[in-house]
Amino acid sequence: MSPDRASRRLPVVITLIVGLMLSIMPLADSVQPFRPDWLALLVIFWAMQLPRTWSVGFAWIIGIVLDVSYGTLLGQHALALCLVAFVTVRFHLLMRVFPLSQLTMTAFALLALYQFILFWINGVAGVSAPAVTYWGPVILHDELADTEDTVGPYAIDATISARSGLAATAPQLYW
Repeated sequence: MSPDRASRRLPVVITLIVGLMLSIMPLADSVQPFRPDWLALLVIFWAMQLPRTWSVGFAWIIGIVLDVSYGTLLGQHALALCLVAFVTVRFHLLMRVFPLSQLTMTAFALLALYQFILFWINGVAGVSAPAVTYWGPVILHDELADTEDTVGPYAIDATISARSGLAATAPQLYW
């Protein structure tokens, strides 16, 4: 592999390693069900940005690593991430031109699909878990990414600030 190709893959690999670390990092029991699905979000992002090199096969490998690290059924997260990556790659050209609010709802739908597949596989295997375990991360993503009144790269930060009472207004752009 040439050094140029290795340098292009480095940001993807680093973000996936950080996402895996955030996914398996221990949290308090009260906030554990609301942990965002970092690797699912990264699969959506990289499959949308680089659909020819980082798509379904890469999602399968990431899913197997996630299954091993969580100790769940082997292939459970792999199948769910593959379906999310497939839908993302299939509609990546359309998703790139979506406005921010529509892209947020699309990411919400993809995360809901991801959690539904996990819910379905666990149901078939007879594994029971509270509903908040499946739907908590999806609802949290929707709350954090509700950015209709914000603009620019500070959309999530402005939404969190507005919801916490730190800032009452969204950033303004003047042309």
